[in-house]
Amino acid sequence: MEAEGLDWLLVPLHQLVSWVAAGAMVFGGVVPYIPQYRDIRRTQNADGFSTHVCLVLLVANILRILFWFGRHFESPLLWQSIVMILTMLLMLKLCTEVRVANELNIKRRSFADFDPHHFWHWSSFADYVQCVLAFTGVAGYITYLSIDSALFVETLGFLAVLTEAMLGVPQLYRNYRHRSTEGMSLKMVLMWTSGDTFKTAYFLLNSAPLQFSVCGLLQVMVDLAILGQAYAFAHHPQKPAPHAVHPASAKAL
Repeated sequence: MEAEGLDWLLVPLHQLVSWVAAGAMVFGGVVPYIPQYRDIRRTQNADGFSTHVCLVLLVANILRILFWFGRHFESPLLWQSIVMILTMLLMLKLCTEVRVANELNIKRRSFADFDPHHFWHWSSFADYVQCVLAFTGVAGYITYLSIDSALFVETLGFLAVLTEAMLGVPQLYRNYRHRSTEGMSLKMVLMWTSGDTFKTAYFLLNSAPLQFSVCGLLQVMVDLAILGQAYAFAHHPQKPAPHAVHPASAKAL
C-alpha cells in the first residue's frame, strides 16, 4: 500500500528524469563547440580550429540518420544528429566568413571547381552546403536502393560510428603540422574527453556491441593525445621562423 501511495510522486519523477536525460543526449554533444565558437567570434581568427572536424561530424551524423531508416533507434539519438548537423553548419559559416576576411589570397575557390587540392577549403559557405547536399543525395540514393540488405544497413551503422570515432583526428593532425595548439579551445577538448569517457563507460557497463566500445576507446585515446599536445607545445614552444607567416593568413585544415 505504501509503495502504491508513492506512485503519484515516483511516476512523474521518473518521467522528468527521462526528459532531462533525453535533452542532455540531444543537446549535450554541441556544448563543447560553444566556447570554440565564442573564441572565434571574439578573436576573429579561426586558424586554431580545424574545419575538418565539421566534415567528420557532418558525414557521421548524415550516415547515422540514413542508418535510422534501415534500423530505427531511440528518437533522442536521431534528434542529436539533426542538432549536430545544424551546429556544424553554423561553425562552418563562422569559420568561412572569418577566414575569407583575413585571407590575403582573394582568388575564389568553389565546390563546383572539383579541385581536390582545395577540397573543404572554399571561399563561400554556400559551397559547403552544396557539398553536404550532394553527399546526402548520393548516400541517400544508395541507401534507398540497398535498404533491404541487412548487411548494408549494419555496415552503414558501423561506418557512422567509426567516422565519429575519428572526430579528433583532424584537430590532432592540425596541431602536429603547426606544432602548436594556439587558437584551439582547451575547454572544447576537455568536454570532448569527459563526454567520450562517459559514453565509453556506458557502452562497456551495458554490454554494447563490440564496435561501439572499440570506437569509444579510440575516441578517448585521440582526446588524450590532443591534451598531451596542448601540454607539450605549451612547455616546449616552437621557435618562430625568420620569415614566419602571420597567423591571420595561415591556413588551418
